[in-house]
Amino acid sequence: MNLKKSLILIVLVLVVDQLSKIYIKTHFELGHTQDVMSWFKLRFIENPGAAWGFKLSDFLPISDATGKLILTIFRLFAITGIGYWLWDNIKKQSPKTLILAVSLIFAGAVGNIIDSVFYGMIFNDSLGQVATLFSDDPYGKMFHGKVVDMLYFPLIHTTWPDWVPFVGGNRFNFFEPVFNIADTAISTGVGILIVFNKKAFPKKKQEEQDQNA
Repeated sequence: MNLKKSLILIVLVLVVDQLSKIYIKTHFELGHTQDVMSWFKLRFIENPGAAWGFKLSDFLPISDATGKLILTIFRLFAITGIGYWLWDNIKKQSPKTLILAVSLIFAGAVGNIIDSVFYGMIFNDSLGQVATLFSDDPYGKMFHGKVVDMLYFPLIHTTWPDWVPFVGGNRFNFFEPVFNIADTAISTGVGILIVFNKKAFPKKKQEEQDQNA
């Protein structure tokens, strides 16, 4: 996989990701859910922190704003590292599987960092109203944006049997997390590295086998 194909894939992911987020922000109020199918819904939520909504301020004695700034800066450094990893693999003509996976991870990371860096200064609040793009009353500032999530797949609705310890009688929904296109790209890239590990790192595996022998 060459540089041109990698860039096309990255741009495609970013365009779809950002268009979907802008559409949701400018058409949905925060918390609104729209049924697409019984097992697929659009649910607009915003993630102010890291994965699964965790925030640094939940663990450290710092404000939410400071925690958000630290997290965004960390993500920028992480993206720089991933970008260099991708460039290095393309230059070395690494396996297509590896370049494909890293391209997806990089695209997804960039997609979410765009939200974190810019959305706070170009959108107004979505709570109780539909947000406006390039608003005169933005909800935040640069580096303090919230990541937009909207894809929700509640495939199973059931109740835990009463005999199950701790959770018996409680409702159980699968799949509960709400995510976006960028998250999907990252998860797909990581999944490719796990499932096709031998194709992605053939030389490394061979060297390990030679050393063990």
